[in-house]
Parts: sequence; C-alpha cells; structure tokens
Amino acid sequence: MTYKVQLWKNGWSPENYQKLAHLYEQHYNEMRDRLEKEGVPCSPYNPRLDEYERASRGGWLLTFVLLFDETPIGYCNVYITSDMHNQDLIAQEDTVYVVPEHRNGVGRKLIKVVHEDLKSRGVKRLNITTATDLRVSKLLSRIGYKHTAHAMTITF
Repeated sequence: MTYKVQLWKNGWSPENYQKLAHLYEQHYNEMRDRLEKEGVPCSPYNPRLDEYERASRGGWLLTFVLLFDETPIGYCNVYITSDMHNQDLIAQEDTVYVVPEHRNGVGRKLIKVVHEDLKSRGVKRLNITTATDLRVSKLLSRIGYKHTAHAMTITF
C-alpha cells in the first residue's frame, strides 16, 4: 500500500473531474458544515466546471492528486498568476483536501510535491487558506509557512 502524488496534466477535464467528483463534494460539504457551525451559511455544492476547465486548459490552474494504491484520496488545486503589485509569479491554493481516514501526515507529502513543482516554475510565494480543518494551520507552520493574514467573512 503506497501513497503517491501526480500532477494531472488535464486537471479539470470532464474525465478527470468524474474521478474526483466525490472528493470535491465531500470536501465542500465538510467545509460548509464547519462554516455553518460558525454562523456562515453556504449554498449547496454547485461548481463552475466550465471555469475550472478553462483555467486548467489555460495552464493557470494546476491539479495535484494524492493516490493511495491508485485510488484518489486527496488533491490540491493551485492557481498561478502574476502579483499585481510587483509582477512576481505567485500561487494561490484553491483547495487542499485529504479524506479524513488518511489524515495521518500524508498531506505533508502532497504539499511537498506542490512546493517542488511551483519552485520549478519560478513561483515566489504560495498562499494557503485553511477553511475546512483549522488544525491544518499547525502543520503548515511546522513546514515553514508564516501567518500573514486573517480571513474574515460577513454574510448578506
């Protein structure tokens, strides 16, 4: 039984999305449940698949998939763009997720592969927001992330 991480070249192709759809929905529902406990209502899962696919085809959305014996158990979607203030190449995480039954440190392997890939592309900075499980911030701190902002939400 082995874990491995792959960068899916056609990350958000309809075929690839079908392989991960259950994970995306599970992740969204887990995050939504946590936010609603905080008094932040969230709409049901209804992704803009056409936009994800367009971004993936354009090369500015990367999809890394965590596999356990060839079965997807996690993923990380990352947007790459140029910083509007200084033109550095930067990355923003869209989602990082590992199913609860595999949260045994393997997320660190996923993040390591993401870091290596982004560095090879010349990315200067990766921003990650923890929303599903706030304990992930501790893991990120241990591997070198700095606390640089607070996310605040108001609903209308």
